[in-house]
Amino acid sequence: MKRATTTFGVLFYLKKQKTSLQGKAPICARVTVNGKRTEISVKRSLNVNEWNEMKGMAKGNRKEITELNLFLTQFKAKIINTYQNMLLNDEPIDGPTIRDKVMGTDRLAPTLVLLMEYHNEQQLHKLAPGTMKNYHTTQRYVKSFLMEKFKRTDIFLSQLNYKFILEFERFLFNYIPKDHQKPINNNGIMKHIERLRKMINMAVKLDWLDKDPFASFKKRFDKVERESLNSEELAILADKELSIERLRHVRDMFLFSCYTGLSYIELAELTPNKIVTGIDGGLWISTSRAKTDTRVRVPLLPVATDLMEKYRDDPRALNNGTVFPVISNQRMNGYLKEIADVCGITKTLTFHIARHTFAMTVTFN
Repeated sequence: MKRATTTFGVLFYLKKQKTSLQGKAPICARVTVNGKRTEISVKRSLNVNEWNEMKGMAKGNRKEITELNLFLTQFKAKIINTYQNMLLNDEPIDGPTIRDKVMGTDRLAPTLVLLMEYHNEQQLHKLAPGTMKNYHTTQRYVKSFLMEKFKRTDIFLSQLNYKFILEFERFLFNYIPKDHQKPINNNGIMKHIERLRKMINMAVKLDWLDKDPFASFKKRFDKVERESLNSEELAILADKELSIERLRHVRDMFLFSCYTGLSYIELAELTPNKIVTGIDGGLWISTSRAKTDTRVRVPLLPVATDLMEKYRDDPRALNNGTVFPVISNQRMNGYLKEIADVCGITKTLTFHIARHTFAMTVTFN
């Protein structure tokens, strides 16, 4: 694709509003890229009456004036060379980036990849593993976008703007998976945008970024009806004779979640010491929500207690120190699809459905 033409210009001027009591004003370079101006401090000052506004240089023949004009010529050449090198290297060009390169602050300026890595490092022990996995996935999409759009592996935070967000959103909508995954739906895209926004918010709070590029962006989530099993489907699932052991185990763990509301990770981390006796004399689950770390206590219905008792002496559960012989969430969901086919359940059965079925268990029992 042909690169759009970039307009570029450089001129020097006196910043007269900063004139000192001695009558001297700082000299600045104004870099204009595609009509947008960026100021670069030259770190020199001059008496206002010694400045030639038309030529953008000092006037006079004194040695100090001659040396200053030579410095300004060299400074301008450095700006132009920086612009030309960026053009030859096919880098995104804007005034702030040119300024950072000229002043040598580009090596210190925070970048998007640096921000994402810093965010993930800071949140590693605060967020659940599944949530951190989602952030790493978003980071991979951002890196793919940078390579496809800008042909580079990173970008300065100063280059982020509203257009960047819109183009990243379009990239996700048009993204074609290479590993046979399903294309990202609208809500999945909005979740990636949401995670990127949280990381950008951290940059704003750290003063790494002056302006939030998300300020005008509006997320658009599609309303999704959360599926759950009705009483008939739950009864079919519970009563079905399954000849394959692995399917029986997965079915039992799914049912246990239906009767307790535990998520996959909460079930996977359920240990015998989290089963306690309540003041009513019955058994309760005393644990913390994986995402929020909020303490919860859930009464165990008799049917849930029976399911738990089936695995009291299971070697795999004993070896892991858990109540159930849990397998990976991915394998669990794969086996649930098999179970749904065997039971004649047409809904897409995933472990997440159990959480939504839990709200209806009082009616079921």
